[in-house]
Amino acid sequence: MNNHLRELRERMGWSQAALAERLAVSRQTVNALETGKYDPSLPLAFRIAKLFDEPIESIFIYQE
Repeated sequence: MNNHLRELRERMGWSQAALAERLAVSRQTVNALETGKYDPSLPLAFRIAKLFDEPIESIFIYQE
């Protein structure tokens, strides 16, 4: 699943570690999300969307 997480994080001026702290996950998880190696759980996707005040579907792009 592709996403715009890196762009959103950089727009806020946050490091991966800073975003990880805000989401209560590891920096490695943020890296895996940004590189598309890991798809977030639904609760994590909702936390990300809430943090950036964006709809989930504008952050995560589903591809069949």
